[in-house]
Amino acid sequence: MSVLDQIYEKAKADPQKVAFPEAENEKMMQAAYECGQEGYIIPVLVGDEETIKKLAAERGYDINVFKVVDIHEESYKNSVIERYVALEDTKLKEKALGRRMEDPLYYAMAMQKIGDADVTFAGIDNTTGDVLLAGQMIIGLKPGISTISSIGLCDIPGFEGSEGSLLAVGDSAVCTNPNPEQLASIAISACDTVHDLLGWEPRCAMISYSTLGSGQGELIDKVKEALAIAQEQRPDLAIDGEFQLDAAIVPAVAAKKVQRESKVAGKANVLIWPDLNVGNTSVKLIQQFGHADAYGPMLQGFNSVVCDCSRGAPVSEIKGNVVISAVRAAGAKKK
Repeated sequence: MSVLDQIYEKAKADPQKVAFPEAENEKMMQAAYECGQEGYIIPVLVGDEETIKKLAAERGYDINVFKVVDIHEESYKNSVIERYVALEDTKLKEKALGRRMEDPLYYAMAMQKIGDADVTFAGIDNTTGDVLLAGQMIIGLKPGISTISSIGLCDIPGFEGSEGSLLAVGDSAVCTNPNPEQLASIAISACDTVHDLLGWEPRCAMISYSTLGSGQGELIDKVKEALAIAQEQRPDLAIDGEFQLDAAIVPAVAAKKVQRESKVAGKANVLIWPDLNVGNTSVKLIQQFGHADAYGPMLQGFNSVVCDCSRGAPVSEIKGNVVISAVRAAGAKKK
């Protein structure tokens, strides 16, 4: 059974409420419908109810598969605002939130913040910047996390790692040149993400061109400082480094290069790149030469799951990312 098959099974066992603020978009509505009809999620379409129902009928969808939230209906909107502003960790007051909720993206995230949705899924009609800004303003960041980042899951044929052919990597898409505090946040978030999604006990390696002082320079110093911050903030997590790639994932190399006890060296299941140059290039190398399937990027660092999909993604890819996001949300609830 492939990793996606396992994730789909988890989703069906515990469907989550996924809010779609780009409900009128044809690809987004199709993905929401198919995921809902197949029992993986409870799709919540957020927007103008009349338009949504008209488009659903034109496209041949059973409207009963969806829950439709009309952003123009005042009683429910007022209820969302009232419950939102009553929370302790929110930034917006009643009037400011009401104005922003004229945008379905902010409306969906307000629903998520109060628990009426588990995930907000967007990214076709809204830019990545739109989604990140709304998420930071409405959902907020997890305590101790200083930056939004991403993680991807690579399924690499022929790779025999500690989790078989699977390897989680980040950040390969969002945070361009993280400082030590941000890099530590990425590592911590990545550990939480793989635990929520896959149930792994994360073994997280901070990647560098140096293994435990074999090289010197400010690029290595950044990784070392990030490691110290991450270990201090989350001593419960197995985060170690700095390691070269082979020392992180190959037991024989780790035995030669890492002359101390390590829960991570040689058996890492999460790799943290030092910057986006390394991350973006590495993922493309894995895809092109390792013929790997790469799932993601999955946004991480928010208080709850927010997903920004690629504008050019086909419906099949959107469905996969919807289901992954739902399983992450279910996993986070169980912790």
